[in-house]
Amino acid sequence: MLTIIEVSSKKDRKEFIEYPLRLYKGNPYFVPPLYGDEKKLFTDKNIYSHTCKSVFYLAQRDGKTVGRIQGIVQNAYNDIHGTKQVRFTRFDCEDNPETAKALFNKVEEWAKEQGMTEVIGPLGYSDLEREGLLIEGFEYLSTFEEQYNYPYYAELIEGCGYEKDVDWVESRLFAMAEEDERIRKLGMRALSRYNLHIAGEKLSKRAYIKKYADGIFKCIDECYKDLYGTVPFTQEMMQQMIDQFNLILSKKYLIAVCDEEENVVAFGLCLPGIGKALQKSGGRLTPMALIRLLRAVKRPESIDLGLVGILPQYRKSGLSAFILTVLQDMLADKHVQYLETNLNLETNANIQTQWKHFDSIQHKRRRAYIKKL
Repeated sequence: MLTIIEVSSKKDRKEFIEYPLRLYKGNPYFVPPLYGDEKKLFTDKNIYSHTCKSVFYLAQRDGKTVGRIQGIVQNAYNDIHGTKQVRFTRFDCEDNPETAKALFNKVEEWAKEQGMTEVIGPLGYSDLEREGLLIEGFEYLSTFEEQYNYPYYAELIEGCGYEKDVDWVESRLFAMAEEDERIRKLGMRALSRYNLHIAGEKLSKRAYIKKYADGIFKCIDECYKDLYGTVPFTQEMMQQMIDQFNLILSKKYLIAVCDEEENVVAFGLCLPGIGKALQKSGGRLTPMALIRLLRAVKRPESIDLGLVGILPQYRKSGLSAFILTVLQDMLADKHVQYLETNLNLETNANIQTQWKHFDSIQHKRRRAYIKKL
């Protein structure tokens, strides 16, 4: 017999976190989130618990967990955009339409109780959480920032009445056989012409973050404010993101360009690829997992392009050429094999055009779904 229960007890929370670890056990492409971060979802340490409403459900058949889902009311997004949306996220399920429908029915019932009129997802609390359902590229390792799922998920979700809202595409970038020196010259000329400089080259990582974090997040807000599903950063959100990623941040892969008054006008937040380092431990930071992670941070095989942006008033300045040269320099490290772009909206032709300066493949596609209630 199939039952849907709302997560309430410590045992339920543990089951919610560990179900996907069992579902994907042995899968070579699945990368778990950090176990400790998932535990914080259910505590006051999750700063979104103060500004958003959440619900967590488990599907169980004869006492065995066979699915899970989370629903979120992102109040800030709804207020800004005048919408009444519930987001679904952390959907994992056996290949069974009955189970999927039961889970989505509970989220939709909850959404109606909150006065909402549509459900969208997969989307988390913010644009910096895992989002989008993988619909192409199942044979590639997931990045730490994005979620892997089985191919049958799309059929399950569409069978519950959900339709495409937007797609993202992802590319893998390799070094060109010969660098285009014109790009480098154009980038350096842009720095000189607009009296810009590379931020904090001599600072330690801690000092760098302390000095430039606010400026970078302010720049992110401006650059990403019109993109799908984004919400402005509060000071608490900024600190939570810094805390979550601090262990894997390497100053070597942080880029910030400032004007004469030290205002950040362009940025690139890139992360060492740590997916393989976390697979064996299920996202738990065991001593061996920590050793693997630190090795991956120091000598990564790949680099994930977390966030890259340029303020609108500088987008025709040539700064994009400078960012490209920085990315090319990352590929010059002999241990770095490729860069992963992570999600680019399929309609964002400007960013996708930039990747023509690399030897690249578009290897993944993700989708956000919507259903009117």
